Formats: sequence, C-alpha cells, structure tokens
Amino acid sequence: MLDAPSGTTLAFDFGEARIGVAEGDAEVGTAHPIATVTGEGNDAKFDAIAKLVCEWQPQQLVVGLPVHADGSEHELTRLSRKFGRRLHGRFKLPVYWVDERMSSLYAESLLAEAQVFGRKQKAVLDQVAAQAILQGFFEGGAVEFFNGRELTASKPARAV
Repeated sequence: MLDAPSGTTLAFDFGEARIGVAEGDAEVGTAHPIATVTGEGNDAKFDAIAKLVCEWQPQQLVVGLPVHADGSEHELTRLSRKFGRRLHGRFKLPVYWVDERMSSLYAESLLAEAQVFGRKQKAVLDQVAAQAILQGFFEGGAVEFFNGRELTASKPARAV
C-alpha cells in the first residue's frame, strides 16, 4: 500500500452512467461527498469534473478500483483504470487507485442509518461511495499510483 499524501484530494467512484465525487484532506483525515457527475458522453462528464478540479484545486486524485471478491480484475476494472489515466492526462495530477470492493455496501449502510432510501439514496449513493473510497485512502493508502510514466507499488506503506 502507498501512503496518502497531504493536500486536498478528490476521489471518484467511477461508473459508466454516474461518477460519484468526494473531497478531503489526509492531514485532517476526513472525506466529504460533493457531487454526482452525469452526462451524455465523456466530454460532458469531463467538463463537470474540470469544474470540480478548478473549484477544489486538488493535489492528487483517487479512483476506486473495482475488483471481484477474490481480487481478480474484470471489465469495470479496466474502464476505471482508463478513467484514471484520462484524469491524469487532462489535469496532470497524480492518480491513486484504491480497492473499492466494499465501498458501495458501506455507502448503502451509511445511508440506511441516516434513513435515506429510494430515490433520495440513489441520488447520493455514488458520492457516498466516493467518500468511502477516499476515507479508505486516508486510512490505508492506495494500491497503485500513476504519474503518467509508470505504475508502482514499491513505496512502503505508512503506519496507520
């Protein structure tokens, strides 16, 4: 696992239809849901993300990496990696990938505790999943780091 760096971080729960977004800072160690990005086509989604990047001025980006329960990758894993590489290409910020296996279940349980169900839950589920991904990044680090040149997981993890 890689250390969570300091500074503002935006995290993304990538989905083909919706992308949840959360914001936070490792020094404080808390994450907050901020938006759900939707739109017709990638251009509209990336325009909305660009506005969030401009507003929040992050130092790095985090993308949830969906994998099967046994850790093996699938099609959405590939698409999430592609999304992260596009984020890096567009915004020139480092991108960290975080295992998101339990983020949606965690988000659903948080929303159920808050008595948020049905359509109200669907409207915020992806952002709360992004919050869970970012909180996991702050607490446990990342599984991979992408800086435009290479993927590496050789940096030692920070003690939590």
